[in-house]
Amino acid sequence: MRPHSSHTGPGRAPMAEYDASLLWIVLGLMMVGLVMVYSASIAMAETSKFTGGRASYFLVRHSIFLATSIVAGMLVFQIPMHLWQRLAPWLFASGVVLLALVLIPGLGREVNGARRWLSLGLANLQPSELMKLFAVLYAADYTVRKAALMHSFKRGLLPMFAVMLVVGWLLLREPDFGAFVVITAIAMAILFLGGMNARWFAALLVLLAIGFAGLVLASPYRMQRIFGFMDPWADPFGKGYQLSHALIAFGRGEWIGVGLGASVEKLLYLPEAHTDFLLAVIGEELGFAGVTVVIGLFAWLVIRAFSIGRLAVKLERPYSALVAQGIAVWLGVQALINMGVNMGVLPTKGLTLPLMSFGGSGILANCVALAILLRIDWESRQMMKGQPA
Repeated sequence: MRPHSSHTGPGRAPMAEYDASLLWIVLGLMMVGLVMVYSASIAMAETSKFTGGRASYFLVRHSIFLATSIVAGMLVFQIPMHLWQRLAPWLFASGVVLLALVLIPGLGREVNGARRWLSLGLANLQPSELMKLFAVLYAADYTVRKAALMHSFKRGLLPMFAVMLVVGWLLLREPDFGAFVVITAIAMAILFLGGMNARWFAALLVLLAIGFAGLVLASPYRMQRIFGFMDPWADPFGKGYQLSHALIAFGRGEWIGVGLGASVEKLLYLPEAHTDFLLAVIGEELGFAGVTVVIGLFAWLVIRAFSIGRLAVKLERPYSALVAQGIAVWLGVQALINMGVNMGVLPTKGLTLPLMSFGGSGILANCVALAILLRIDWESRQMMKGQPA
């Protein structure tokens, strides 16, 4: 579909209704992800009793997730930003309730020792994925409402800090340390971009660093992940198993990969090949070239999101600007952490690659967030043309 356009003046090129490059980047990442999820999941799907031995099991489900999420995004695009701002506190509160429901035995579904899902019958809902979106919307609304108090710790920062402590406690009870890190990064970034006092920001960074260190030291499970990440070859069949096989996959791929579908590591050697470690399969099958393209697409996506936020700032739309920048931080930080984990630069966090990895809740949250980002861009362009948003 070609973007509608309107002339901005004599001698000037017409202005598009939306950022077409952003839309194509998103569709490109989703389509590459669909192909790679199918490639990475074939072996597991064929050998699992859960899938009935159907090779296309994950392909079909992922296709349904994508179609549903795209439709949801199209509907969300119709909602004006002033309504999102009004709903932000209520959405955030509903997210907290969902996080609490996950922890109730009988309601929350436990997989591999983690209780992160609510069963909806045909699919599972992961509230922590929705909470990332709600955190963006709420933190932006809070920062705009408390703009005059951002230099006061007690009246400006302490209430937000207390709310995030509650969210963090619920996430760590699941446990979902990766989502906790991403949501913390979102909240801190939005507060900083919204004018937080620099000294308080530096102090909070120090406190967060101490807190993260304490959480790691207090948990043998997290300590094991840290030591496994530092030297995976010391115990390649134990705590370093996942990372060592991811690194083998990257090594086999070399410059241009072994070819689409020709991965060896996905043949039940690399755990979570279609979710957390999808990039390792991309590295093996498409090589350095394929990984570079994926990194480049994510980098351009983040740049475009910040550009949309910067335009909103110029048009004096602070809430929309902070939401756009918060979405950029969310997708950028999560993609960066996932890539770092796959490449052995960061310890395992259990975070998927946005828009690409298998998972309905993650894809849905990503598509809704990007629909909101496109809505912000559309409203800004309408204002520049002197038309109502």
